[in-house]
Amino acid sequence: MQVDPRGQRFVAAVTSVVLITVLVLGSGALLAAQAAVFAVATLFGLRYAPYGLVFKVLVRPRLAPPRELEDEAPPRFAQGVGLVFALVGTVGYAAGSTWLGIGATALALGAAFLNAAFGFCLGCEMYLLTRRVRVGGRGGTSPLEKY
Repeated sequence: MQVDPRGQRFVAAVTSVVLITVLVLGSGALLAAQAAVFAVATLFGLRYAPYGLVFKVLVRPRLAPPRELEDEAPPRFAQGVGLVFALVGTVGYAAGSTWLGIGATALALGAAFLNAAFGFCLGCEMYLLTRRVRVGGRGGTSPLEKY
C-alpha cells in the first residue's frame, strides 16, 4: 500500500501534541491510549490508524493531490517503534517509576517531533537500515558471508 507522506507528518504532529500532554500531566492513562493508537497502525495498517483516518477525512480533501506516494512499510514500522516506547512508558507510570515513563515518552516525542517539524522519520530510517543489514547491503549477500 502507498501512503501520502503529508499524512505521516500530520499524524506525527498530533502524536507530538498528545505526548507533550502526557509529559505535562504525567498521565500514564493518556500514554496508554496513545499506545493503542500506535498498536492499531502497527497491527492493522496505516489505513486503520485513528489519526490517519482524521487526516484522510478532514485534511486531505482540502489539499491538492500528493506529488508522490511512499511505501507503507517504513512508517508502519515507525509506529511499531512508537508502540514499544509508549508501552515502556505506560509500564513505568503504572509501576510508579515516573522517570521511566517520562524518559520513554520524551524519546517517543523526540522522534514524532522530528517527523512533524522536519519530515525526518527516525523510525523509517531504522526500518531502511534493518532492511539493508538483513539483505547484506547492495550486493544482496550478508556481510558475514564474506568471512
